[in-house]
Amino acid sequence: METFWRYVRVQLFVFVCGIVGPIFLAVYFASQPEPTLKWMYWVGLVITTADVLIALAVTNGYRPAKSGSAKASE
Repeated sequence: METFWRYVRVQLFVFVCGIVGPIFLAVYFASQPEPTLKWMYWVGLVITTADVLIALAVTNGYRPAKSGSAKASE
């Protein structure tokens, strides 16, 4: 469960930094169907997907430091 909450914190931070992807998707779906806005869908999808993959990579790469007593017992 600790890994899940770590992922949620990282994902929220990544979305704050990369909020433009979800904004593009929201604008695309909130507007009337128009061919000139098709780029917003694809760019928003790519940015949002990249945000999720970055958060997963950061969460997976995180290794908590061992405490001093744990190192001494090894």
